[in-house]
Amino acid sequence: MIKMKVIMYGAEICPNCAEAWEQLKEYGNIELDYRNITKKISTLKEFLYYRDHENIFAPIKEAGKVGIPFFILEDGTKTFEILDFIEATNTDTNSQAGACSLDGEGRC
Repeated sequence: MIKMKVIMYGAEICPNCAEAWEQLKEYGNIELDYRNITKKISTLKEFLYYRDHENIFAPIKEAGKVGIPFFILEDGTKTFEILDFIEATNTDTNSQAGACSLDGEGRC
């Protein structure tokens, strides 16, 4: 079985992040590097750099969402969709699913 390395930016207080993290633990071929943006300022700065400079975040920011969980595959692909990397496909990387709202309203 080939291991796939995945970086996940998230926060324990985000229900979608917790759900994604639990799902990923079930896959033996995924080596997860979980980066909690609420634990260290350096991790938050890493995440904010991506949020400020990657086009994938444009619709997320316009919708008033944070953009977590956010995943980076070992090939550099960036996505918000957990199934994109579980199935090793890159479909719909601009989806807003799972991107927490800044105002705390509605789906995280």
